[in-house]
Amino acid sequence: MNNKIIVLVASSLLFLSANTMAAGDAKAGKAKAMVCAACHGADGISAIGMWPNLKGQKADYLVKQLKDFKSGTRKDATMKGMAAALSDDDIANLAAYYSGL
Repeated sequence: MNNKIIVLVASSLLFLSANTMAAGDAKAGKAKAMVCAACHGADGISAIGMWPNLKGQKADYLVKQLKDFKSGTRKDATMKGMAAALSDDDIANLAAYYSGL
């Protein structure tokens, strides 16, 4: 098989798997996001500079950050506690909601 075709197929598979990793239900994410609004704003725009805006962030980025908080890879006591209660589906749903705003 031609090396260019192999590279193209491999790249396509990586692209598809990366884009399906964070596929979630934005409607379910919106319901789950009510607790996030206290710091990150009702519409994902924080009123306080020390807390980041979530609106429009890339879904894969949000998934990674939440999983890193949950695992302790990223350190923040408040977010570790918040993320600890989230399932993988919850994380995907929140990412779908905020990335879609």
